[in-house]
Parts: sequence; structure tokens; C-alpha cells
Amino acid sequence: MKKRRTFANFIFVRKMKNNGKLKSYTLEEITDKHIGKRGTPKREVFEQELQLELLGQAIRQARLDRNLTQEELGKLVGVKKAQISKIENSLTDARFETIIKVFKALNAKVNFNVELLNQTVQLA
Repeated sequence: MKKRRTFANFIFVRKMKNNGKLKSYTLEEITDKHIGKRGTPKREVFEQELQLELLGQAIRQARLDRNLTQEELGKLVGVKKAQISKIENSLTDARFETIIKVFKALNAKVNFNVELLNQTVQLA
């Protein structure tokens, strides 16, 4: 099975060993050690929170690129400024419908990538 290339495969931290040599660690290795391996409950929560954080950052950046305030975007979407702030700062579990409305108001194309892990899907 070919290993999927991700950003985590290319980030590493170097740590000085007792013998004066540097030891390199990938982000994946550090995350495995301090958060837990993929598939563990703690790691799953971490990954979900990270995805929500990235989504919030994408929304904020798109809003800023469009020169909109949170209040202006909220009016376009039909929500209050506070809701936009919460979405951008990952402080709420916004409804999927609201997220789609936000991207539509930002005139942004949205792509979703769905992977079924460890499952086989057969169509009759």
C-alpha cells in the first residue's frame, strides 16, 4: 500500500541528542507521541478540532480577501456578527447549512473530499 503524502510527512523537528548529533522527527511522529496514534479517541478529537480550526481560518481569510467585516458577512448570511466570529474562531459547531451559506456569500467554491477508511463499498 502506497503511503499517502501529506504535509505532516515533510515537517520535522530536530532535537540535540546527548552525543551532540541532531535527531529528526516528523510532525506525524511528534503528534503520535504527544497526542496519540491515528485511530485512538484522543487523536480523533485532535484531528476533528484541527479540521474545524482550518475551516475557520479559511473563512476568515476569504472574508478579509473580500474586504468584509464580520458584521457585513453576517448580514449576507442571515446571522449575527457573533456567529461569524464563533465560526472563524472554531468556538461553535455551526450547522453545515450555515457554513455553506458563508462560503456562498463569500463567492467561494467549496470542494469536499470524502474517504471511506477501512471500508469496502459495493454497489449492486
